[in-house]
Amino acid sequence: MAALNIIAAHKLSSLSSQLASSSFNTQSHKPNSLPFFWCTQTFRKPGPSKQWVLSTRKNRNFTVGSVMEDREVVSVEDNHATDQESRLLLNGSEELEALQSLSSSSEGKGDEDELDKLTSRAINALIVLGFGTFAVSKLLTIDHDYWHGWTLYEILKYVPEHNWIAYEQALKANPVLAKMVISGVVYTLGDWIAQCFEGKPLLEFDRRRMLRSGLVGFSLHGSLSHYYYQFCEALFPLEDWWVVPAKIAFDQTVWAAIWNSIYFVVLGVLRFESPTKIFDELKATFWPMLTAGWKLWPFAHLVTYGLIPLEQRLLWVDCVELIWVTILSTYSNEKSESSKLELSSGADSTSSSNSSPKD
Repeated sequence: MAALNIIAAHKLSSLSSQLASSSFNTQSHKPNSLPFFWCTQTFRKPGPSKQWVLSTRKNRNFTVGSVMEDREVVSVEDNHATDQESRLLLNGSEELEALQSLSSSSEGKGDEDELDKLTSRAINALIVLGFGTFAVSKLLTIDHDYWHGWTLYEILKYVPEHNWIAYEQALKANPVLAKMVISGVVYTLGDWIAQCFEGKPLLEFDRRRMLRSGLVGFSLHGSLSHYYYQFCEALFPLEDWWVVPAKIAFDQTVWAAIWNSIYFVVLGVLRFESPTKIFDELKATFWPMLTAGWKLWPFAHLVTYGLIPLEQRLLWVDCVELIWVTILSTYSNEKSESSKLELSSGADSTSSSNSSPKD
């Protein structure tokens, strides 16, 4: 009897599921077999079997509902994971494109910089080759009108002597212009030596910086030095033993202070700097430059005022100034570069403070 009840309950559960799947169709069906009769009899009688059937239906409904919820959760999670993967792929592709574009732009800039360097080197090489060829040819061909029948030894023998004679003739014909040319050449070469001393390659010099230094030497140093040495001779006309030390003291105090100031101010004007910046640079470099000159010029001026004639003094001073202009140019451009770096760092800090979020 118990076995029949279990079979009937099992049949009833399968039948109820069929009825539920058919939208709970309420049409009556006639029993056509004995198990169905027992099922109806068992269903009509209250007891443990009925409770077991109801609990089975509840468990099945709960199981079906939980499975449906799990399917919904899984599908949502899968969709979310798919969205994340798609976003990762999209962001990854964007980052990859950004990196590729950045690398291509950096490579393009690197190629442009390399091309600019090569172009600048070529221009500098042409400048050096052109002026060097011109100077050497002018020095070596001083006697080209008289070379007929001369040997190479005779040509090289008379080159220094005849060039010196030509220089003295130029001093007599136009002393100011001759000294301006000499000072311009010396200040240009001095700045080139200063740039090489600072670590730049031989053909990667700053052409504008060299032009500024040469322009100052040509336009101011040659002409002012010509009139200064005449003034110094008029100021100390005696030939006593103390005249040479007095001239050196005057030269390294009054004239050195005046010329160093002129050099720094004019270079600052040629760099299009503001008057305040020029004054600050001059104030910062005035005393160091004056004391640095005391380590070189007193010994050089023992020869200048003691042995060299008046008209030849600037040539000797310009030869010594190949060293001094190197020091002057190094000081001036170091101050200019340091001030530029300070301004750029101040601008960067200001922009970063302005871009920081406010509370």
